[in-house]
Amino acid sequence: MRSPLPANEAERLRAVESYDILDTPPEKIFDNLARIAASICGTEVALVSIMDKDRQWFKAKIGWVIKETPREVAFCSHTILSSEILIVPDALEDERFADNPLVTQDPHIRFYAGMPLINPDGHALGTICVIDHKPRQLTAAQQDSLAVLAKCAVGHLELGKAHRLLKAQADGLEEEVRQRTKQLEVAKKRIEMSYDDTLRALGAALDLRDNETAGHSRRVTAYCLEIAKAIGYRATS
Repeated sequence: MRSPLPANEAERLRAVESYDILDTPPEKIFDNLARIAASICGTEVALVSIMDKDRQWFKAKIGWVIKETPREVAFCSHTILSSEILIVPDALEDERFADNPLVTQDPHIRFYAGMPLINPDGHALGTICVIDHKPRQLTAAQQDSLAVLAKCAVGHLELGKAHRLLKAQADGLEEEVRQRTKQLEVAKKRIEMSYDDTLRALGAALDLRDNETAGHSRRVTAYCLEIAKAIGYRATS
């Protein structure tokens, strides 16, 4: 039986996209969380999954080789409908999963328990789940442990998202500094050219004076150069 979509599916998908996690390489932290889940629950399989629009993609997998499954057959598509753990003691006895190809065919799932990965905005991004090939149950302590591991997974997703945002901001500031530096360099060159042109024009004008005013011209020119020197300008020619 295919599960219905969450009421906030559009917002949920945008939330998933914001983490930029789909189709990324394996990460030790998620692999370790899956390994701990399998160990605590005593199951052959443990997964950290992210629920995309039409597929369930596995960020971490223990005892499992499949990279992803269609969403329509994913047990976890039922899990994300709630904030609580979903336990299926025997899939063959559950009408939602009895004819599921993951149950009737390889890998022949019989037991499933999944905890949704709920982000701070209340969106279920995916699950951390354990699977076995024989019917079974989880103790209360095992269920609590799975809930803790789910929070750890979400916490790491949040850290990754925050890191990417900070890096993007830093890159943006660095680019802005480069652009402002270029603008200042262009402005400096224009000012230097303006000073040069002014001094040359002034010198040319003074040279047109007759010989009687030559001494005065030199004094004026020297005075202008002193002014330029005082304000930190050095003539380029």
